[in-house]
Amino acid sequence: MTPPAPATPPAYVPGHGLLAGRTAVITAAAGAGIGGATARRFLEEGARILISDAHARRLKETEATLAAEFGADRIDSLPCDVTDETQVQQLFDTAVRLHGGLDAVVNNAGLGGTAELVDMTDEQWTRVLDVTLNGTFRCTRAALRHYKDTDGGGVIVNNASVVGWRAQAGQAHYAAAKAGVMALTRCAAVEAAAYGVRVNAVSPSLAMHPHLVKVTSAELLAELTEREAFGRYAEPWEIANVIVFLASGYSSYMTGETVSVSSQHA
Repeated sequence: MTPPAPATPPAYVPGHGLLAGRTAVITAAAGAGIGGATARRFLEEGARILISDAHARRLKETEATLAAEFGADRIDSLPCDVTDETQVQQLFDTAVRLHGGLDAVVNNAGLGGTAELVDMTDEQWTRVLDVTLNGTFRCTRAALRHYKDTDGGGVIVNNASVVGWRAQAGQAHYAAAKAGVMALTRCAAVEAAAYGVRVNAVSPSLAMHPHLVKVTSAELLAELTEREAFGRYAEPWEIANVIVFLASGYSSYMTGETVSVSSQHA
């Protein structure tokens, strides 16, 4: 079958106040990727947010840009390395101090890389697992401790990947980490339901932004997009739209689910 011609991305969907009055923490939210798009979407939907990232300079730039557009009273930032438990605890303590509570958490922090298993070092394996899986665990644990103590309900949305279901050469560490995120999501959801908290995940296939396109070879990009039914990669905001849905009341009966945000046909 001949793949369809690359499609143009759809028109940007305006906000509808789905998160009005809610407060959220979003990790790895600096820059042009899914985290940055999610921060923007949450603001467009009426939320107040605390964004974090390990890259302090880019984080501050993102905060300034969004504050100029949506108001400085609706966004704060705090650098956070999710591999450091002290920094994670400080992030959640700050969110509660600033907002008096917490309604939603988006665990977006993750680290990739390409290495065949025969050549992969312990450091490469451990680093990807520590950021992507252990970091999600640390932030999920911090959020659940807050939610359990306050008994006011809440939502957690984790960022997984279709690679957690499918095999891809050179991605054993990333695939293992993302499969772990899915399992963590399911187990956390079962435990958290007792105190009114929902835990779900999104699983994107191919989401790209201009900076990522620049560092991806034309051959690899062509190969990856050919697998997508629409013949194009997802815009980060298209993933963020599903994260908004999972953080909103529209998904009130969903927990422990991993939603595939993908057009892959093979």
